[in-house]
Amino acid sequence: MSSDTHHDHDHEHQGQEHDVAQHDPEAAERNKVPYWGKRLYAIRELLIEKGILTADEIQEQIDYMEARSPANGARIVARAWVDPAYKDRLLNNPKGACAEMGVDASGLVEFVVLENTDKVHNLVVCTLCSCYPRPILGRPPDWYKSFAYRSRAVVEPRAVMREFGTELADDVEVRVFDSSADMRYLVLPRRPAGTEHFSEDELAGLVTRDSMIGVSQAKEPTAAKALVS
Repeated sequence: MSSDTHHDHDHEHQGQEHDVAQHDPEAAERNKVPYWGKRLYAIRELLIEKGILTADEIQEQIDYMEARSPANGARIVARAWVDPAYKDRLLNNPKGACAEMGVDASGLVEFVVLENTDKVHNLVVCTLCSCYPRPILGRPPDWYKSFAYRSRAVVEPRAVMREFGTELADDVEVRVFDSSADMRYLVLPRRPAGTEHFSEDELAGLVTRDSMIGVSQAKEPTAAKALVS
């Protein structure tokens, strides 16, 4: 007697552990995750199982962290460019000034804003790992975490900046600041010339992540317009 019944399962490996991932898309995705990612999944499930956090609460925190980006810092810098009183508050009370712009920097132990001038240019690095003002700039770029940047920024900052297209005059002093778990820095770049009539939003468009780390300067107005067109 013949049968036309078709089975989707492979019976050649009977006796082996059944792969539940073929029925569970989420499990299938987890199987593609590397070791450290699987540990994160395990911790997440344990927190939910123990009633410490709900899945929604965990997702809310993930969404909050993903929403942090250099756009936060750009808004802060642009406000400092147009409002001298705000700039003074930013330099003297960075966390409070960030809060005024809806950015919560309270989680940073110590937070310092470094102002670039026509005679001083500041550069930020973390020689030990990748300490970074995440509430203001989001995740650090890969190059910031690289050994090459962490080691070279301290010894040859001008050469490093040159690789980012930044050439400073010889009479400009370069100051390098080393971030740590207890201290984070944000560079306040110089406002480009020819932007006197720019709106705050237009100014924010000139502020890049790299300029707030110090490897580059804010975009020139003509360069910014060229990028848009």
